[in-house]
Amino acid sequence: MSQHNVTVIRTTASSSNVQPTSPGLIDRAYPRTGGATLKLCQALCLLIAFLCVRCTGWTDYSAFRYFEVVTICFMILIIIFYVVNLFRVYRMLTCVSWPLAELLHYAICTFLLLVGSIVAAVKSYGIGGLVAGSIFGFIASFLCIVGMVLSYKVTFVTQSSGATL
Repeated sequence: MSQHNVTVIRTTASSSNVQPTSPGLIDRAYPRTGGATLKLCQALCLLIAFLCVRCTGWTDYSAFRYFEVVTICFMILIIIFYVVNLFRVYRMLTCVSWPLAELLHYAICTFLLLVGSIVAAVKSYGIGGLVAGSIFGFIASFLCIVGMVLSYKVTFVTQSSGATL
């Protein structure tokens, strides 16, 4: 007789699908949450990174164009997730798993932003605006990792089953 261990994976969302605390169209409590503050900090870092690179005369066109596209696209997506949570759109569009969408957004954003920041740092040639843009890109990458960890938690639980062979 042998016992088998079964691993159960439980997922919980902490930023989306949260029960609203205030009635009406707008969740007035959401802007005071940690997730909302984190999203605003991410958007601000991405905007600063974009502006640092955009307002600097740079030499390598393709490397910094990639960085600009990544920073501005992900800034827009972060603002969209902020609006989704602020106006409780996740309650109306139940066909989308908002916690999973946010997790995938953060995973893709972190990877592409990290690549863009590394390329921008390598190709900056000591130009102050480009260096500052890549530093804010690295800060935004770190904030995206924090957002990914805080927005979606995966718990592995090992349970013993009474099955015998």
